[in-house]
Amino acid sequence: MILSDFHIHSTFSDGKLSIPEIVDFFGSRGFGAIAITDHICQENNFVGKAAHYLGKTLTRATFPVYKEILKSEGERAWDQYQMRLIPGFELTKNALTNHRSAHVLALGVTDWISADLEIPEMSKAIRSQGGLSIAAHPLSPHAVQNKPFYLWDHRRELESEFDAWEVTYHATLLKDVMNSSLKKLASSDFHKPFHMTSWKTMVDSELHPQAILQAIKKQDLRFFFYEEEKEVRNSVNIFQADWIQGMALAIPS
Repeated sequence: MILSDFHIHSTFSDGKLSIPEIVDFFGSRGFGAIAITDHICQENNFVGKAAHYLGKTLTRATFPVYKEILKSEGERAWDQYQMRLIPGFELTKNALTNHRSAHVLALGVTDWISADLEIPEMSKAIRSQGGLSIAAHPLSPHAVQNKPFYLWDHRRELESEFDAWEVTYHATLLKDVMNSSLKKLASSDFHKPFHMTSWKTMVDSELHPQAILQAIKKQDLRFFFYEEEKEVRNSVNIFQADWIQGMALAIPS
């Protein structure tokens, strides 16, 4: 089983750590696979334009640099930690009303996709690159933060557009999603070290990017709550005893 986190943000959008720092942060803790998924925000609405103005999103200008760093750091992650770095991004459609907002993770993709596309067009573009389309935190438990409700509100007509739906938001389990018949994935939506204590996915596959993506698609996985010790230990061989507190969740069929 591969300890994994498939939703991580770097300083290329609104994260606190650089991509090399993320690789070391997760690699030193014994992770077998991570996906770095910085935001690509809309360019054609007010909220998206604000994200561009504030430097909280990838742009067409910064994307080639992002792509090259993911490639070089992916090689280092494997050489130094035997950890796979899966390239990706989060297509971010934010609106002034929560029920029009939607976030979509693109896993295993390396070419630019616009967040101005409609959801089915996004999914088609992601899958054309051999990637997975993931519904990102379709419900949010925090009233003070943006709530991308659109995907959940339209889950029946959009179910086929996604290879999995996130059942977690940081340390919170989204029970309505977990109890649904949708395919599922647990990730942290990591922006800063505090978010390390959160739900993770253990993937039952070979340690190869395509095998990992196929295991997600086939739902060969389990969920664990990972709790970081106050004093981080150097050994990477004790994480199952000390850092994963507890419970494996059965995935409802």
